[in-house]
Amino acid sequence: MARRTGSLTQGPLLKRILLYTIPIICTGVLQLLFNAADLVVVGNHDGSVSVGAVGATTALINLFVNFFIGLSAGTGVIVAQGIGAGDREQVRQTIHTAIPTAVIGGAILTIVGVCCSHAMLVWMDTPENVLPLSTRYMQIYFCGVIANLLYNYGAAILRAAGDTRSPLLYLSFAGVLNIGLNLVFVNVCNLGVAGVALATIVSQAVSAVLVLRALMRRDDDCRLELRSLGIHGRTLWKIIRLGLPAGIQGSLFSISNVMIQSSVNSFALDYVVSGNAASSSLEGFVYTSMNAFHQTALNFVGQCVGARDYRRVRETVRKTVACVAAAGFGAGMLVLAFGRQLLGIYITDSPEAIEIGLTRLTIFMTTYFLCGMMDVMTGALRGMGLALAPMGISIVGVCGLRLLWIFTIFQLPAFHSLGVLYLSYPLSWILTFTVEVLVYRVLISRREKAAYSIS
Repeated sequence: MARRTGSLTQGPLLKRILLYTIPIICTGVLQLLFNAADLVVVGNHDGSVSVGAVGATTALINLFVNFFIGLSAGTGVIVAQGIGAGDREQVRQTIHTAIPTAVIGGAILTIVGVCCSHAMLVWMDTPENVLPLSTRYMQIYFCGVIANLLYNYGAAILRAAGDTRSPLLYLSFAGVLNIGLNLVFVNVCNLGVAGVALATIVSQAVSAVLVLRALMRRDDDCRLELRSLGIHGRTLWKIIRLGLPAGIQGSLFSISNVMIQSSVNSFALDYVVSGNAASSSLEGFVYTSMNAFHQTALNFVGQCVGARDYRRVRETVRKTVACVAAAGFGAGMLVLAFGRQLLGIYITDSPEAIEIGLTRLTIFMTTYFLCGMMDVMTGALRGMGLALAPMGISIVGVCGLRLLWIFTIFQLPAFHSLGVLYLSYPLSWILTFTVEVLVYRVLISRREKAAYSIS
């Protein structure tokens, strides 16, 4: 059924924020179920070593994929601002430039991922007993990364147009397919880690096809027409200008996480790697619930800026920060309360790994809402068209602080422990959020003054 563009600049704000965000949360949870299903199925069939093998690839995969997904953030901002301003040509050109960009980016990632996976995992000090399995998983995963990017770009366009339900429906179908294929490939075909990787890329391909089909069936400015696909130079530059800093930021986040993973690997114990991987997977469900508000802030603010409604911008930021803090704290406490039981779903053969997972969960779940508040402010700044400032603040506040922590405090014998290593996360969230709030206040005041002087 065709869909029309939805305006986010009108109507009761809190209600619209919640109705808009809840489908994004569900969509993100389903995306995480891809990886979680991989870990659970392979862990129950092949043991904790296979859990560690899949989990050890996450930081590296995100390092590369997040760079190109960052460009989809630029796509979403431009589409949202174009809708708010009523600029039909901007919306049309952005959509028809973004899809080829996703294909080209995915092709580059496939070549790099397949050729360099083993060397990068060795560089990360991945334990020898999981290295071959991790390499196999990464190489297969990267063979399907074009579909991953197409889904994310297409979903970003739909959300900018006010449609968060369609990506949820398509990913629901793909998620069920992924779990079913996991069971067949692992339990029936005995493909192990390779089987869960194959299941993931097949399901991602299905979700990509469904999203592209939805764009092609729209009857508004966001309609995708295959004959109009092409690279519009000026539009591509806008996407790069807004999205490249987001991509660089995402990659640098992943670099710091790669360094964290390398520090975890330095303990050279299988149960440490496995416990860290299982905990990280659980944390992902809380994070994606919070990150949905980041996307809400980005698209609501983007449309409101296009419409020059700065009063609604301020109200959007206040309410999304409050919502994400409540959601993050509530979800974190819920996961922590059932932490041992949830970790037991992933790990069935190592009590030591479960204890490691609980150590990480305790630190993360009690402070994770700070990460959500930081992400909402990042989304608000990007929705206002600010690209370099959020990147710079995050590089220093998140990546810089974590790397400094790893090479100073963590190296001291008295503080060389997993608990101390994990403390670098909440400290980086507090610092980055504080600076982002200061930048936002200066920017919104300037925009309001400029709008008042013009009127």
